[in-house]
Amino acid sequence: MITTKITNLTDELATLAAKLRHSTVKVQSNSQGVGSGVIWQSDGLIITNAHVATSNQAKVELADGRVFDAVRTHFDPQQDLAALKITATDLHTATIGDSDALRVGELVLAVGNPLADSGAVTLGIIHAYHQKAVMADIRLYPGNSGGPLADCLGRVVGINTMVVNGLAVAIPSLAVNRFLQAPNRPRLGVTLQPVWVGRRNLGLLVLSVLPESTAAIAGVEIGDVLIGISGQLFTNSDDLGKYLQQHQNQESIPLQLWRSGQQLVVYVRLQSDKTAVEAT
Repeated sequence: MITTKITNLTDELATLAAKLRHSTVKVQSNSQGVGSGVIWQSDGLIITNAHVATSNQAKVELADGRVFDAVRTHFDPQQDLAALKITATDLHTATIGDSDALRVGELVLAVGNPLADSGAVTLGIIHAYHQKAVMADIRLYPGNSGGPLADCLGRVVGINTMVVNGLAVAIPSLAVNRFLQAPNRPRLGVTLQPVWVGRRNLGLLVLSVLPESTAAIAGVEIGDVLIGISGQLFTNSDDLGKYLQQHQNQESIPLQLWRSGQQLVVYVRLQSDKTAVEAT
């Protein structure tokens, strides 16, 4: 009886893994390594990380080997989310779950393209959850970024984005849906990735600066780590975007960052729906 139950469980997990692999894609943007993405909608909308889709165009390879040119339609470096659009048919769309229904200890699976492997699957449990992030005791490697975190029924409940102290961190599925529905927010003209400064402090690493953007003109550099705003340290990866949205009518906002081991302050000037950055 026990052997039969184990066999059934193994078969069910293998079926779930195959289903998730069909809705997971490879994403290649610029000259960076391969990341992952999830087919979110049947019209060709694919969700991935902002630090994976760093340019307006990308190459997307489906699980069946087809390769498509993709255009970036949504982009929010503060949340580390991006949406790509491809023109394709016969897509295996992911089933999107309710991240708010997750429970600590629940079984989850992650799929991605780590270390040049295609559709690699790993298994673990939910370690902690709140509306800003899902944390899972699951093994991820470079290349898993942008791939799905799914529950034991194969429903995608998060987008994997980073590893912190050995735990996988994913953006909840409900946050992704809000990202797709939200209007454009003030931008700094940079691409950001969450990192840890020391053991406990969250930072936002500048991966790229748009040419001729206000950030570039002000001297914001690749490698800078944004750590706080108006004297408040970041505790969630979307704190910066939310603050800029709430204070976009404020004339000047001090933004703290680390550069070459030193803490600096730049003053963010918000003008209508555009964001200017002036370094001091």
